Amino acid sequence: MDNAAFAQFLRARRALVRPEDVGLDEAAGDHRRRVAGLRREELALLAGVSADYYVRLEQGRGHRPSESVLESLARALRLDEHLTEHLYALARPAPTAPRTREHVPEAVRELLDAWTMTPASVTSRRMNVVAANPLACELAPCYTPGTNLLRAMFLDPETRHSHVDWPMSASEVVANFRAMIGTERDDPALRDLIGELSLQSQDFRDLWARHDVHTTTSGAKSFRHPEVGVINLRFHAMPLEDGQVLTVLHARPGSADERSLALLSSMVATRAG
Repeated sequence: MDNAAFAQFLRARRALVRPEDVGLDEAAGDHRRRVAGLRREELALLAGVSADYYVRLEQGRGHRPSESVLESLARALRLDEHLTEHLYALARPAPTAPRTREHVPEAVRELLDAWTMTPASVTSRRMNVVAANPLACELAPCYTPGTNLLRAMFLDPETRHSHVDWPMSASEVVANFRAMIGTERDDPALRDLIGELSLQSQDFRDLWARHDVHTTTSGAKSFRHPEVGVINLRFHAMPLEDGQVLTVLHARPGSADERSLALLSSMVATRAG
C-alpha cells in the first residue's frame, strides 16, 4: 500500500464532507469546530472503525485495510464510483506501472487527417498532445502536438482565454489527469510536471489538493476563437492503447456552431493551399 498517498487522499476527502451532509446536527451552534469538513473521530464513527485506527491511516502508519474497511471508508467519505476505485487503487497498487506511449500508430494519424470537418486530437497518459488534425489546432492552440494540456491549461494565457468556461475545464483536466495516472508516482516526468504546476499555479494547487478523480468521456465545451468568435461543441473521449485517449469534437447539425466550424475548416484549407 502507498501509505503516504492513501493518507493524503483520506485527509483531502474528509475535509470536503460537511457535517450536515452526513446527518451531524450543527444547528446547536458548535463554534469550536476548527477543521474543514469532518473531524477524524466523526469520520471514524461513520466508517465503523476505532478513532485510533483511523488516525493511524491518516498518518500513513496503518497496515493495508481490509475490503470491508475500504467499503466503509468509501461510504463515510461519500465517494462516487471513480473516487472509490481510486481509493482501492491506493490501498492495492498495481505491481507494475502501465505503459506510456508518446506517438500514435499510422492508422490513427490517417484517421485524424481524414476528419477535415471534425476537430480531433490524441493525448498520452502524461496529458501530452501526441497527434491532432489541423482543424483542432486552429480551434485552440492547446491541441497543437507537443503541447502538454495540463501545463497549457494553467500556465498559458491564450489557452485560458480560449476556454469560455475555464474553471470547469481546469477542474475536469485535473480530475482526468488523476484518473489517468492512477497511483503511479515513479515516473520522473509526472513528478516534474506536478511539481512545476504546483510551484507556478495557485489554481492548480487548489484543485490538486482536492484529490478529485473522474474520467470524462463526453460533454460540451465552448471555445473562443479570435476570428470566428464563440463555438459551442460536444466532445467524446475514447481510450486507445497504452493510456492514450482520442478526443473528437463536433457541432449540432444545422447549428450556427456547425457553420462556424465549416468556416474554420475553410480557413485551414486556404492556408494549406
